[in-house]
Amino acid sequence: MNAWQYLLLVLIGLGGGVAVGSGFVAFITVLDIIPRLTQLTNAHRHIRALEWALVAGALFFTMADFFQWVARLPLVTTSLYGLLAGVFVGTLAAGLTEVLNVFPILAKRLNVDDKLMVLLMAMVFGKIGGSLLQWLLRL
Repeated sequence: MNAWQYLLLVLIGLGGGVAVGSGFVAFITVLDIIPRLTQLTNAHRHIRALEWALVAGALFFTMADFFQWVARLPLVTTSLYGLLAGVFVGTLAAGLTEVLNVFPILAKRLNVDDKLMVLLMAMVFGKIGGSLLQWLLRL
């Protein structure tokens, strides 16, 4: 490959990263995910810390992926990291569903308005069970 091809690959990669990053920022800001997440977790006084944690985590893991950093950690440490990452993704998804009112609309469509809590718990336990099966059986 010559220098022009490398430059083209760099520009394409940079353009793709900017597009994905812009979409992520738009997703977080337009839908007010962080403010809604602070309402759900009752952590209003920590909103700036949550915003900076999100930015720092995105930057750190982008660099880790870009430079192919490898961390050989004990199973307990990686398990704890996996648990915390799962909690983060779960709370982010909860904030999104709260903003979009997914569950009330789903309950109304399924005619289970009075059983909304049962629907939520079924989804939570299904997600936990599926994740445990995938993790333990390495499917």
